[in-house]
Amino acid sequence: MAIKTPEEYLSKHTYWENELRGLHEMILSTGLKASIKWSTLVYTLNGKNVVGLGAHKNHGGIMFFNGALLKENTTLLVNAQEGKTKAMRQIKFTKDEPIDPEKVRPYILEATQNQREGKVIKSTIKVIIPKELNSELKKDTDLQKSFEGLSPGKQRDYADYISHAKREETKQKRLEKILPMIRAGMGLNDKYKNC
Repeated sequence: MAIKTPEEYLSKHTYWENELRGLHEMILSTGLKASIKWSTLVYTLNGKNVVGLGAHKNHGGIMFFNGALLKENTTLLVNAQEGKTKAMRQIKFTKDEPIDPEKVRPYILEATQNQREGKVIKSTIKVIIPKELNSELKKDTDLQKSFEGLSPGKQRDYADYISHAKREETKQKRLEKILPMIRAGMGLNDKYKNC
C-alpha cells in the first residue's frame, strides 16, 4: 500500500519514528510544507523541493536537494552519492549518533533562504533523444512543445525508455505508450509518485 501522508510515513518507520518526528516538527516550524514524493517525506517551498527525510536500515538521512549551495552550514553534510549527484547533500544519523533537530535548523533555514532567492544547481546532463522519438517530435510541433516543457529528468526518462529497448517492435510499442503521456505533460513514472 502506497504511503499517502506524512503521518503514515512517520508511523510506518517505527525504528526511526522518534528521530523522524523530532526533525519533522522542527522542519515544519521553519515554514516548509510536508508532502510525500517518491515514497518519502519531502518538504517544499512554493512547490519546490528543499529538503527530505529518509529512513534506511542502518541510518536516517536528511537530504538537501540543493545542498551544494549551502555555504554557512556545511560541517555535517556529505555528498548524497559521490560521483552521481551534483547538487544533493545529506546529513546521516544513526541510533549510536542521534541528531539534535536544533543542530540541523540552521541548515534548513539556509537551504530555505537559497530556495527563496531562486538559487538552484541546474543539471548539465545532455538528453540524447533516440531517433524514433526525435522523428515523432519533428512531425508534431505540439508534441515537441510538450516534450520541451518537461524537466530534463523526465525527458531523459522517456529517451532512456525508448533507447533501452532492444527490438524495433518493442521501441514502437513503447513509443505508442508514451506519446499521449508526453502530450499530457506527464513524466514516465508520475503514476508511481505520490505528489
